[in-house]
Amino acid sequence: MAKAHTIGIAMDFSTTSKFALRWAVDNLINKGDHLITINVQPPKADHTRKELFEDTGSPLVPLEELKEINFAKQYGITRDPEVIDVLDTASRTKGAKVVAKVYWGDPREKLCRAVEDLHLDSLVVGSRGLGPIKRMLLGSVSKHVVTNASCPVTVVKGKHSSNSRH
Repeated sequence: MAKAHTIGIAMDFSTTSKFALRWAVDNLINKGDHLITINVQPPKADHTRKELFEDTGSPLVPLEELKEINFAKQYGITRDPEVIDVLDTASRTKGAKVVAKVYWGDPREKLCRAVEDLHLDSLVVGSRGLGPIKRMLLGSVSKHVVTNASCPVTVVKGKHSSNSRH
């Protein structure tokens, strides 16, 4: 039997992060793997749980709690039925153990920290496909994570990326 892997998925509930989640479930997740969605809230976000967990990030939140409306309210996270459905399907059909973790701060730094904190074997991130000027001004989260994370990082481009070449 193969060793179970711990795979992180950067989740900001954008179209590209949802596509990356579906890609990871279809291509990476195997029976017994741990799938951890990682959400990074802005540093100025003001939610009830931030005061408790700002320095360390939230505790690992099981799938059952993710389904509850209170979770979204307490952490200031979008409650997205599509994401919940994909995670639930991964749990039921692939036997994956699904949890979530929330951080507050710069997504580039916090995703790299999550790799260490959670002992990830792999991290999957979506690519927003910023143009060269926006990327220079805003910085590319995926580029920073690929360069600095201590585990393999897969960058999943959206289906209809204008930069894709076939």
